[in-house]
This record gives sequence, C-alpha cells and structure tokens, in this order.
Amino acid sequence: MENLPEDPIMLLSVINTRLRDEYSSLDELCSSLDINPHQLTDKLEAAGFVYMPDINQFR
Repeated sequence: MENLPEDPIMLLSVINTRLRDEYSSLDELCSSLDINPHQLTDKLEAAGFVYMPDINQFR
C-alpha cells in the first residue's frame, strides 16, 4: 500500500475512483495492485467506510 495515500479520505477517493473506472471488484483491484484486501478494508473501516460489493464502492 506504499503507493496509495495515507490519509483515509484521499485513500477512499482513489480506491472508489479505481473501482468505478478500472475494476469490477475489490478482489480484482487488490490482486492487480498487489494490496492485501484485509489491510485496505481495515484502514477504510477504521475511518468509518465499509465496502459494498453490490455497488462496488466504499461508503
């Protein structure tokens, strides 16, 4: 996750944009970017955001 923003709001923006524009699922994004999905979701959940697979976004 070293290439992603540390700030949770900026991270949310980057991840949601990439999910919208480039990836059909969180697993696909994490696999492509070599990111641990649990680490990513834990960081965003700590800021109050939850992944919603039906809309492929964190809210």
